[in-house]
Amino acid sequence: MSRRVGTEASFAIADAAKLADVDVVAAYPITPQTHIVERLSELVADGELDAEFVCVESEHSAMSACLGSSAAGARTFTATAGQGLELMHEVLYIAASSRLPIVMTVANRALSGPLNVWGDHSDVMAVRDCGWIQYFTENAQEVFDLTLCAFKIAEDPKVLFPVMVHLDGFHVSHVVEPLEELEQDDLDGFIPQIALPHPLDPNRPVSVGCFGPPVIYSECRKAQEEALRPTKETIVNVWKEFGDRFGRLYKPVETYRTEDAETLFVAMGSFTETARLAIDSLRDKGEKAGLIRLRLWRPFPFEEFRDAVSGAKNLIVFDRALSYGGPGGPVCCEIRSALYREKERPAIVNFIGGLGGRDITPQQFEDMYHRGREIIEKNLDIEYETIGVRE
Repeated sequence: MSRRVGTEASFAIADAAKLADVDVVAAYPITPQTHIVERLSELVADGELDAEFVCVESEHSAMSACLGSSAAGARTFTATAGQGLELMHEVLYIAASSRLPIVMTVANRALSGPLNVWGDHSDVMAVRDCGWIQYFTENAQEVFDLTLCAFKIAEDPKVLFPVMVHLDGFHVSHVVEPLEELEQDDLDGFIPQIALPHPLDPNRPVSVGCFGPPVIYSECRKAQEEALRPTKETIVNVWKEFGDRFGRLYKPVETYRTEDAETLFVAMGSFTETARLAIDSLRDKGEKAGLIRLRLWRPFPFEEFRDAVSGAKNLIVFDRALSYGGPGGPVCCEIRSALYREKERPAIVNFIGGLGGRDITPQQFEDMYHRGREIIEKNLDIEYETIGVRE
């Protein structure tokens, strides 16, 4: 049976990896991810987790070690953040194209410069096109649950893609919260034993990641894309099975008070909880406001998102990263693209905030609501606005 505990979200992730009975953890410490792998190293050292903990000299080496262990058929886990994710960058593509079901949690962090160790979404947006399944969490319970789900998703024979589970650095990673922690017996039958179809075997040597000249490269890229998009069905099914078993259902797109809403916020990560407070306040004042929580980032849930925003007059997209020299935030750019072909689509306004760990308050979400309405109603020529910047 589950038990209610108070724990730091980073420890909850480590405990989820333990419950999944990982075989190999290869990691390098970096703020604000360090507590995750510190906890795992303790579990291995104390004999509570029968796994190999590989201490490496960099994040690039960590992901490289994960390639080898996963290719050999071992259940593999790692974690990183910010600059560490960027140091892994070139190896991330190899994990995805090699169809290796590695699970990685990322405590999202701002990128240098200036040097900043606090959270925003700069790092995830820099790796959005690396071919991994990626989704966002809002709190300790969600990152615990969805880390467990990640192993079942990644290792499914119909999937065999690595999974990246995102949580906001410090706003989630270092916060102690109540958690319904599952026991090992609760998970019996949920996460099966790993059984990759073609693990490396010295008796049957094969080549992996070979040279791909122009005559085959395009076909390889196309095949990877054609394999990634259908994984959404498995993701949805795993989340539903988890919900049926444990009472917490997750969906690619989740809504809050959207039934008759004319203006919808769109956001990802922990600040969606702050946005809900603003929605409640706006509703009390008679405003028809609602919230779209975009959980699945890759593959992008086009159908679910279009259904969620149908009927809305306005969208206010809140980004925690900036696409330099572009038309605004990366999430807003993708949403505009996703809705471009729709005959009737809402007006879209983009706000960027919470960079480098700066807080965004419920009042600031209310300010975005009113300012967004003003931009739309006056048809102002503004690509985006940044919230909370001192003049």
